[in-house]
Amino acid sequence: MSTNQLEDKQDQGSQILVHKEVPARKEMIHYGLGFFGIILVWTMVGSFLTFYYTDIVGISAGVVGTLMLIVRVFDGITDLGMGTVVDRTKSKHGKARPWVLWMAIPFGVTSVLLFAVPDVSMTYKIVYAYISYIALIICYTAISIPYKTLLGLMTQDQQGRSLINIYTGVFTMLATLSVMILTEPIASAIGGSIGWTVVAGILGLTTVATSNIAFRSTKERIQKKPSLEKKEKTAFKIEFKALITNKYWIIISLYCVISYIFQALLSSAGLYYATYVFSNTSLFSLFALALFVPTIVSFFFIARLVNKFGKRNVALVAVIIGVVGGLVKLIDPTNVTIYIIGSIIQGFGLIPTITVLYAMINDTAEFTEWKLGIRIEGLINSGASFGMKLGAGIGGAIIGWLLAFGGYAAGIPEQTASATQMIYALNIHIPLLLGIGQVILLWMYRLDHHYTTIVQDIHDRKK
Repeated sequence: MSTNQLEDKQDQGSQILVHKEVPARKEMIHYGLGFFGIILVWTMVGSFLTFYYTDIVGISAGVVGTLMLIVRVFDGITDLGMGTVVDRTKSKHGKARPWVLWMAIPFGVTSVLLFAVPDVSMTYKIVYAYISYIALIICYTAISIPYKTLLGLMTQDQQGRSLINIYTGVFTMLATLSVMILTEPIASAIGGSIGWTVVAGILGLTTVATSNIAFRSTKERIQKKPSLEKKEKTAFKIEFKALITNKYWIIISLYCVISYIFQALLSSAGLYYATYVFSNTSLFSLFALALFVPTIVSFFFIARLVNKFGKRNVALVAVIIGVVGGLVKLIDPTNVTIYIIGSIIQGFGLIPTITVLYAMINDTAEFTEWKLGIRIEGLINSGASFGMKLGAGIGGAIIGWLLAFGGYAAGIPEQTASATQMIYALNIHIPLLLGIGQVILLWMYRLDHHYTTIVQDIHDRKK
């Protein structure tokens, strides 16, 4: 069936209802709670690791930038492998859930080791940074890819997925705000490198606890029929071809890349802006809170908006408003009030990433099954996650490289004019361009309009 035929069928069959089991609210909340722990650690890594390496450990910005890119690209490659592993996992607990249990403790331990760089020579510090970061990345991949895949296996109902994603978004926001507001003050209060290690230890323990709760409280409902299980296994090259010919997956994965560069710059680079433009590191917590105000408010009505207008339309409007926030900052980049107002408006651009992105990613799995007859939820999620990791890696690399290019020197009270200009670019100019890119990609993503008919066709074929 072509896309045009699908549009015709959508118009003729808009009243079609596909009956799908939706998880209870308690299960949705516990799923979100599990993500809370994972995001605690990941937010600390994404927001503070660059600053920790440059200003606490003393590694040069250029070396850190290269480290960020190399490790995150490696991270993305492991995502593709993990997605295939998940798709082939068979256990009494399903194919995604058991990984949440198996990897909880390793992920918690490596999160502590990452922020425990020993006081040795610079060469050994860099070696330790690479080894500990790669170890964390492997553990994060092995727990996060199955966890994201689990969302698509809990229900096939589009609104049910959206609601789970929204609950997850609430916990994601709580985790993000908690880390961004409290980490630096607590680490500074304890003092030295040990302060960062203690904070990482608290977050690691929390992750182990919440992951166990999520494992015990969720259920995989979407499974292949026994008749399909007996068919020969699909070769990876066929699965990969199915992935890269899914136009909606390509669009949403590119969106992941841009969004995570955007998020990396607004979070990690913001600490440098507060420190060297406004000469007040404590302002970073206020900037972080301002940036997430729109998402906090959106939780009270996002579900109704998504039900009425669809995920894509809500996301598109949000990122357009976010672009306006970037323009506001240009009015006077040295004015704290204007910067905070701009951050609040720019925060609308984060709403889709936190509230609906994972549901949109999992919706593309249905498009692949409808088009080619194979289900590859794990590969779909790992591929999109590769985009996220690549985006975060590029964001971290851009920060390190541009700071080094501008002549940034850690620890001095005032930076050179060129270094300060790079800090402006990282916090204002580049995020503005990225916001425009988000608008273009969401305008191209139109799967919501066809989704009900696609799912109905899939169910009809299985009768």
